[in-house]
Amino acid sequence: MKILFFSDIHGIDENLNHIKELDEKEKFDKIVVLGDLYYSGPTYDNSKPINNKVVKDFLTNYKERLICLKGNCDSEVDVKISDFPICNNLALICVDGLDIYLTHGNEYSMEKDRKFQRKGVLVYGHKHYPFIEKRGEMIFINVGSISLPRNNSNASYGIYSNKIFTIYDVFGKEIKKVSL
Repeated sequence: MKILFFSDIHGIDENLNHIKELDEKEKFDKIVVLGDLYYSGPTYDNSKPINNKVVKDFLTNYKERLICLKGNCDSEVDVKISDFPICNNLALICVDGLDIYLTHGNEYSMEKDRKFQRKGVLVYGHKHYPFIEKRGEMIFINVGSISLPRNNSNASYGIYSNKIFTIYDVFGKEIKKVSL
């Protein structure tokens, strides 16, 4: 199974064409969006245009393969107007004998370590910069942000295939990789 992960769109459609082209090339079985779909927050500086309708329509095109998590900037109205389900807090994919937990990152993360002293993988966003770190038998993967990267990182996403998780930036550069 090949799975695409990205997070923190915040209503900015700037890199969604890259995601579309990547999917056309790779033909992902599942597409996971780890929250913060539309709203950019009161501190956003408007440096990039926001187009929530384009983001909603883009995600709706993938609704048959989409797993979507609710982020801290997503409201109940966002959930209601979306034409696809949005999971609250935590979801689980069992693939290739692995437990891959999905969340936005504001409730569950490496930093919060809530109830994740077990074996598996926790994939999230929220921090807006990518990393992979192992603690005990848990691997924490942050795919960064597809729209508003932080800490001098580029916009990024992750791909899981054949027990390997790789984070790339939108320029195709491999950022981090881990065998699971």
